[in-house]
Amino acid sequence: MKIGELAKLTGCSVQSIRHYEKEKLLPSMRRSNGNFRLYDLATVEQLKFIKHCRNLDLSLAEIRQLIELNQQPGMQCDDVNNMVDTHIEQVALRIKELQHLQKQLKSLRNSCSTSRTVKECGILLNLSANQK
Repeated sequence: MKIGELAKLTGCSVQSIRHYEKEKLLPSMRRSNGNFRLYDLATVEQLKFIKHCRNLDLSLAEIRQLIELNQQPGMQCDDVNNMVDTHIEQVALRIKELQHLQKQLKSLRNSCSTSRTVKECGILLNLSANQK
């Protein structure tokens, strides 16, 4: 199948597929007589795997490592578990940072009522005061 069909089957853009090929997350494909890349069902499955990993916000380096580990089915999965544990910690930290950001934004929003002019806007005054 050609790249457009692969994109439709997997829900990935053609641009993403080319990027994953460039990053060597997808194997080099054979070419047709017209020099089109030709993909097989194994590539469909690999691309679905990559897409699922990206939906979990795994980095390309992490995905590359998982692909390499997946090709060694007899190994212990400690490295996989450690990677996911680290990712969970990173997500927890991001959640904490986002909650702090939300608090700051709510506080900023509470500094201004809707019946003020821009000149009297508490939000703009607070933002300007924090620059000094």
